[in-house]
Amino acid sequence: MFTRLTALTIAATMFASSVSADLQRLKDTGDCENCDLEGAYLSGARLQIANLEGANLKGADLGSADLSGADLRDADLNFANMNGAILCNTFMPDGSVIYSGC
Repeated sequence: MFTRLTALTIAATMFASSVSADLQRLKDTGDCENCDLEGAYLSGARLQIANLEGANLKGADLGSADLSGADLRDADLNFANMNGAILCNTFMPDGSVIYSGC
């Protein structure tokens, strides 16, 4: 039982630190191509002109985030909350460009 709990704790920590490292990379550089932000809380974030091409944003909270000019091509947005997100000149996963909130 202890070994199983330890393994789960280590796995959860590794997942959290991976998401945390990718979040920090996004904040520092605006580039998070192919990163894993699954389930991340980014509500209200300013992600203008961010490169999120191919990013795993499954279940991420992007509500009210400013994604103006962001590149979301090939990103996984399944179950992501994008209510109120600003998508001005934003490349969507299918390659289309959205001009919502300009």
